[in-house]
Amino acid sequence: MTALTEAAAPQAASSPLPAPQTLPIGGSTVRYRDSGGPGLPVLLTHGIGGSLELWNRQFERADPALRLIAWDMPSHGLSSPAPEDTSLDGIARQGWQLLQALGVGRALLVGNSLGGAVSLRMAAQAPEAACGLLLAAAATLGRGTVLPFRLMTLPGLGELMVKPGPMAVKQQVQAIVKQPGSITPEVLAAIERNVMRPGGSAHFLALLRSLTAFRGQKQEVVQRSHEILRQLRVPFTFLHGEEDAVLPVSHSRQAHQQLPHAGLVVLPGCGHTPQLEQPAAFQFALLDLARQAGA
Repeated sequence: MTALTEAAAPQAASSPLPAPQTLPIGGSTVRYRDSGGPGLPVLLTHGIGGSLELWNRQFERADPALRLIAWDMPSHGLSSPAPEDTSLDGIARQGWQLLQALGVGRALLVGNSLGGAVSLRMAAQAPEAACGLLLAAAATLGRGTVLPFRLMTLPGLGELMVKPGPMAVKQQVQAIVKQPGSITPEVLAAIERNVMRPGGSAHFLALLRSLTAFRGQKQEVVQRSHEILRQLRVPFTFLHGEEDAVLPVSHSRQAHQQLPHAGLVVLPGCGHTPQLEQPAAFQFALLDLARQAGA
């Protein structure tokens, strides 16, 4: 296990962000940001209720050895709804369709929270096209989750709890980071837009409830994730903030105990969104995995 601090990670100069673009895919419109270049393609997948802006700090310090591609999952950010946008496998299929549309044959899959669960399903769907995985505070590795998410599975109460407004924005910020100062004005504006998206709260609940019940993340979903992990034959790393208030760090630690050949990075003083809170440490772990994957 590696415990990596932000101060210990190499620093990189900030770069301008490439402008987001859109592509029509399967009758839907997908928004994405692409750093371009000949480097190893890396698909960055955000968590539930999020959007590609949550990866801004990776693009600011992008390494030429990597081609970073972040996207808004269907019904998230500024991507349109899709027929299977409350299914992990359906979202995963759209991820591959995006990469195919961009001419990408093989990619390193990186996911935070729900994006980690989606990345696992992508690896299961096309194992020959996944050259490695980085699972950052990944969902569906264990049953435990924060009490508000479990309460949201209850009819009526969930609809009340996700009602759009300033309180919902504040609660999301408090949930995803340990250090609120790591939320830049651009990311905060994206969170506000995502919370206020028409139909966004209903989709959030439908997706959450497909994976979670009052007692926690559904057993059958967790079992499927562990089945996929045992079948993987590529380099992969678990990365988790030690003070994650949404999904406990024990999920990644326990998964790593079953798969000791995988990497494990625990970030002290970090919450649920390590790519925002400790971007240099996150990049260090990403580049190390990319080297293992042959970048």
